[in-house]
Amino acid sequence: MSDALRPLIVGAGPTGIRAAQTLVDAGIRPIVVDEAAAGGGQIYRQRLVPDERTPRDLYGSETGKATALHETFARIRDRIDYLPQALVWNVQGKAADVAAGGRTRRLNFSHLILATGATDRVLPFRGWTTPGVFTLGGAQIALKSQGCAIGERVVFLGSGPLLYLVAWQYVKAGARVAAVLDTAPFSSKLHLLRGLLSQPGVVLRGFRYAAELMARGVPVHFGVEPDQIEGETRVTGMIWRERGKEHRLACDAVGYGFALRSETQLADLAGCRFVFDGRDRAWRPERDLAGRTSVSGLYIAGDGAGIAGADAAELAGERAGFAVLEDAGLTVDRARIAVLERKLAAIQRFRDVLEAAFPFPDKWANSVDDDVLLCRCEEISIGQARTAAREQEVRELNRLKALTRVGMGRCQGRMCASAAAEILAAAHGQPLEAVGRLRAQPPIKPLPLGIAADGEAA
Repeated sequence: MSDALRPLIVGAGPTGIRAAQTLVDAGIRPIVVDEAAAGGGQIYRQRLVPDERTPRDLYGSETGKATALHETFARIRDRIDYLPQALVWNVQGKAADVAAGGRTRRLNFSHLILATGATDRVLPFRGWTTPGVFTLGGAQIALKSQGCAIGERVVFLGSGPLLYLVAWQYVKAGARVAAVLDTAPFSSKLHLLRGLLSQPGVVLRGFRYAAELMARGVPVHFGVEPDQIEGETRVTGMIWRERGKEHRLACDAVGYGFALRSETQLADLAGCRFVFDGRDRAWRPERDLAGRTSVSGLYIAGDGAGIAGADAAELAGERAGFAVLEDAGLTVDRARIAVLERKLAAIQRFRDVLEAAFPFPDKWANSVDDDVLLCRCEEISIGQARTAAREQEVRELNRLKALTRVGMGRCQGRMCASAAAEILAAAHGQPLEAVGRLRAQPPIKPLPLGIAADGEAA
């Protein structure tokens, strides 16, 4: 490999692994940096400690895909420079700052593929910070990595395909699911019928999850408006409204989330141009079909570039790998690229179907009470954000941050920025894109105070 060609891939989920495979197959040795201890990402997360569970127990109908991805990564491990349990916390020019093992060092690269994935979108409501409340992704991590449930009687709440997947995984694992509370109306699910022609396997699998939940006696409620999670030292119950009537259910844990949001901080620090994605209700890096961004030599693919799911993540990772090869002047398989782009376009069309089937809860921003905590890091309430918007004429998200400290805490706005943008837009009745987005700041995630720099660039 030429010394001048040194690609860096951030993330070892479906996107990062397929990108690495594409480069390795072309004789390139990339660097792969990942926060997890083992490759697979969130969807195909591996166990921290081996136990009696089989791959079928962990991944269900996706076992074949998970196993294939893990085997691919194992096959190329000796042909990549792999840094697990490492955080890329900053990008400047053609270098990335990486923290691992209590130290931080700078890695130089010729090309950068960001395969950073996504996290749950959190919308606060009364009691959401009570011990025993997890995001859907957090509940899934506990089950997959540690083999434990988040509670003995769990309620799952929110909107999006992940809601049913995680609830089904818990039931299959033998956990007791008290209810599934879907904020979308039942009528919205009829949109899924439009997806039967383009993605029949995905639609039918989703129907099967819901049918099996109901067959196991799990109540599934639609059109839910969450009111309050009860409990002080631990969750004791869930209160919601449905068709104007209040309901209460005893439980000791809640897993919730309202679809996903892309992790885009590194793309921001690298200087990528952003565009507003109305479907995802979020700003994302501008990119072409191959994953090329506005910054030369920087590519973004998978859910970090816009929510599209695990299948699209694998395809997009491979396409981004080909883009690196193309831009380096190397030979690529044009026929395979055409197939990748055709499949990715079909998945994007199907994403419109999913968005219609699992719509965002539009009533939330105007219905949530003032005393509900918005930013848990800085203990800023919804009311404080609304007051700043109305009394100080704040209309832009970074201005709201400056005046209220929303987004200045440990999470750097990763958890609260989406909700804060919704509140700010609703306060003035303006479009969501009009309030802008929080500018990323390094480090993108907390670093230990005692971390040391080795002063070397690799």
